[in-house]
Amino acid sequence: MVGGSKRLRRLLNQRLHEEPSKTQTHVMSKKKMKTGLVMINCIILAIGNCGGPLITRLYFRNGGKRIWFSSFLQTAGCPIILFPLLFSFRLRRKEATTTPFFLIKPPLFLASIVIGLLTGVDNYLYAYGLAYLPVSTSSLVISSQLAFTAFFAFFMVKQKFTPFIINAVVLLTLGAGILALHTDGDKLAKETHKEYIVGFLMTLAAAILYAFVLPLVELTYKKARKRISYTLVLEMQMVLCFGATCFCLVGMLADGDFKELAREARDFKLGRSTYYYVVVVFTAIIWQGFFLGSIGMIFCASSLVSGILICALLPLTEVLAVFFFREKFQAEKGLSLFLSLWGFVSYFYGQIKSENKTETQDQEAQLSQLPGIDSVA
Repeated sequence: MVGGSKRLRRLLNQRLHEEPSKTQTHVMSKKKMKTGLVMINCIILAIGNCGGPLITRLYFRNGGKRIWFSSFLQTAGCPIILFPLLFSFRLRRKEATTTPFFLIKPPLFLASIVIGLLTGVDNYLYAYGLAYLPVSTSSLVISSQLAFTAFFAFFMVKQKFTPFIINAVVLLTLGAGILALHTDGDKLAKETHKEYIVGFLMTLAAAILYAFVLPLVELTYKKARKRISYTLVLEMQMVLCFGATCFCLVGMLADGDFKELAREARDFKLGRSTYYYVVVVFTAIIWQGFFLGSIGMIFCASSLVSGILICALLPLTEVLAVFFFREKFQAEKGLSLFLSLWGFVSYFYGQIKSENKTETQDQEAQLSQLPGIDSVA
């Protein structure tokens, strides 16, 4: 019986290799494309997640004081998305002569606008907090976002939790909690206790709100009445960022930021006003990487995966803050980095095991459909 089973499997494997179907080839190609998208989104998310807080802190550290303007810059780089959209349009145009430039329909457009307004509020809360907190302390507070993301994802998109996901959430949350042991020594020079508390609370509110936004984006994908492609994701991202930018633009007008920008550029501590505008441009570009990467990971995986990646990258942001801004790096931060990396590895180890199990099941299903099975059995 056992020998016959082994002989059957050998024969089926031989048939599978000798007679590859078009469906199998298509599935393999699609899997490689998805892997490539995951890698690209991970890279740009890492750049945005680590570089965004650092360059924003650089702005405030060297004389920048306009919080609405800093909020505006976080999504003002959205026109960059037009370049990949144009490339996608040219590819689709080769396949069909009557191809619309934009695929987004009114329901998704309106949903993206609403999410964009929420993102604009979140940008303001985060910029306000970072104006009064060091990058390391801000990263600590933002780390709590993962627990809130898991909570919202469970109720909004029915996120399933495996032991590896639970382990990752616990480890990453513990890493954030350990950092709280030495926040008192991280206050900025000439900062009052009230400013520190307000900055802390604003950053915490930003973490909670963005933890709600991530599953909301995933829910929008699931409720859409059409297939969600990566091109459509880019279009939604552009509309989302446009809504957030307009919201912050109104805040800039109300707060009189435009009257102060020229003076702020002249007094920028890095030197000539040219450096000020360089910082401004790169702030917009780098933050766009964060938003593209986070929404891209929701498309490739889920909102919880996006939250896990954001949280796992925060300790690296702290290390870079220590290197560039000479912020303190206590033993607690080292332990937090270790726990975060452990949680990150735990999650992806679980994902690899899950994918291998799924691949084996798919292969067995394909083998059972090959001709000649009954005669061998």
